[in-house]
Amino acid sequence: MSVEDKKTNPSSFSSSTIEKEQNFEKHGNKKPGGWKAMPFIIGNETFERLAAFGLFANFMVYLTREFHLDQVHASNILNIWSGLTNFAPLLGAFVSDTYAGRFRTIAFASFFSLAGMITVTLTSMLPQLHPPPCTPQQKALNQCVTASSSNVAFLFMGLILLSIGSSGIRPCSIPFGVDQFDPTTDEGKKGINSFFNWYYTSFTVVLLITQTVIVYIQDQISWKLGFGIPTLCMFCSIILFFVGTKIYVHVKPEGSIFSSIVQVLVAAFKKRKVKLPNEKEVDGNFYDPPLIGSAILSKLPSTNQFRALDKAALIMEGDLNSDGTVVNNWKLVSIQQVEEVKCLARTVPIWAAGILGFTAMAQQGTFIVSQALKMDRHLGPKFQIPAGSLGVVSFIVIGLWVPFYDRICVPTLRKITKHEGGITLLQRIGIGMVFSILSMIVAGLVEKVRRDVANSNPNPLGIAPMSVMWLFPQLILIGFCEAFNIIGLIEFFNRQFPDHMRSVANAFFSCSFALANYVSSILVTTVHNVTGTHSHPDWLTNDINAGRLDYFYYLLAGIGVLNLAYFLYVSQRYHYKGSVDIQEKPQDVELGSKVELDYYTRKNDESK
Repeated sequence: MSVEDKKTNPSSFSSSTIEKEQNFEKHGNKKPGGWKAMPFIIGNETFERLAAFGLFANFMVYLTREFHLDQVHASNILNIWSGLTNFAPLLGAFVSDTYAGRFRTIAFASFFSLAGMITVTLTSMLPQLHPPPCTPQQKALNQCVTASSSNVAFLFMGLILLSIGSSGIRPCSIPFGVDQFDPTTDEGKKGINSFFNWYYTSFTVVLLITQTVIVYIQDQISWKLGFGIPTLCMFCSIILFFVGTKIYVHVKPEGSIFSSIVQVLVAAFKKRKVKLPNEKEVDGNFYDPPLIGSAILSKLPSTNQFRALDKAALIMEGDLNSDGTVVNNWKLVSIQQVEEVKCLARTVPIWAAGILGFTAMAQQGTFIVSQALKMDRHLGPKFQIPAGSLGVVSFIVIGLWVPFYDRICVPTLRKITKHEGGITLLQRIGIGMVFSILSMIVAGLVEKVRRDVANSNPNPLGIAPMSVMWLFPQLILIGFCEAFNIIGLIEFFNRQFPDHMRSVANAFFSCSFALANYVSSILVTTVHNVTGTHSHPDWLTNDINAGRLDYFYYLLAGIGVLNLAYFLYVSQRYHYKGSVDIQEKPQDVELGSKVELDYYTRKNDESK
């Protein structure tokens, strides 16, 4: 079982009994660390998340207010960095699975993260690493000194170090905690479930602290202190992690699933000129060994889609030894391996639709923050809501809606539709896309009102005399979008991929976020360069009161409509995965609840 498998589908842990026993045997039958290791692991992960999320919860404001970057430049930096950070765990998971193991991967990655956080924190402390301060009046007159190339380069160095750290920590932190329990025992199974409950609880507390307390310190007191606290937390995280070294169970690397995928493609390419037998004559022509001693508990039925890949499993002369084993794994693979690759191919169109569906969410930490900075954020005469804390609204919506949906809506819909989940996974994803479109339409309407109010009531700071709560409707809709779309996609990938390939499913999901960030960056840059004329500035000009951010939101809504039409087309032609049971297989009954854990991790990344 791979790293990401455990991360995205905790219910599959029981399917790794044989593999787990073999791992413990390799370590001299060492007793699992169990709850003795949990204070160190959960404490380490809590401090690490508090550090990472606290550092970047308000980063858009830092780039515009302290580095004096225009909102387009700042937005592109965040999108590019977020995309890189979401791609990086692919490499980290491969290194961990194949070579280093989880403990070493987390250990090395933690030092990279600490180095990155120190680097970013130094940009707020040392005068030579950021431009001189700028008064609100100077900013209103566009007289601020922008960060130099060396300032931005030093900042990028810190971000790259953090991405390297994330590449090792993200794919390994949850599986490493699960490694401490033996799933072959009832006590171990209960421990795994309790671990996820504690992990999720600590994660929720971290989100609330970073989105409120840390953001408030950064916004109202000091960026030095606001960055220094997360950096100190990262240092404490590393200390806690190494204190428990002798208690941990260190599971050896288990190999990567990616080699199997490549073998199928290579074998099919080598036999591309071979003619496939008639569909009625497949018995005995394809290599279909029994799945003995494998972590795979369900055998995929042979399908007629992408038949060219079947050539990889076609037995040719000299492909098998006398004992029936394969001579060369790069020339002949099993039909099971072929069907696993087909599962990947079938989900690609759905995955592609998800990319554009996430572009609306990418705005939550960029232009919505820019809007908030130009609105009245006061609650009472003294307290002012930090612009970077508005993401809490969608988080609260998700926290309230998901349990309600799971406990009330699903049972009710199940009685009507007779479907296990109330509605199908693709229907759930489609509903999320509708909420995404609605959120951008509402965002455009609110921005039109905000801009008109600001321009009809001019003041030196350009702040519109209207409450920031006008942004709540679009944030609530984004929350519903994420509750349906993201959690639906995670569950879709986990259910539609083969049992032991859920690491690839999580990689797909991570890449969709990364590409959504890059698509958003391309759109922002294109709109910024194309929409400006001599008579009026571009839509995304630094002074949003002079620009037309509402038009940009409408553009995203239009793209969302086209994407929804594409999604409806491909979803109607999608064939759900089948299976041939080869032994009693536990059902994924806990997937709907456990899958939310990985969702919240992704969600917070988007809010940075």
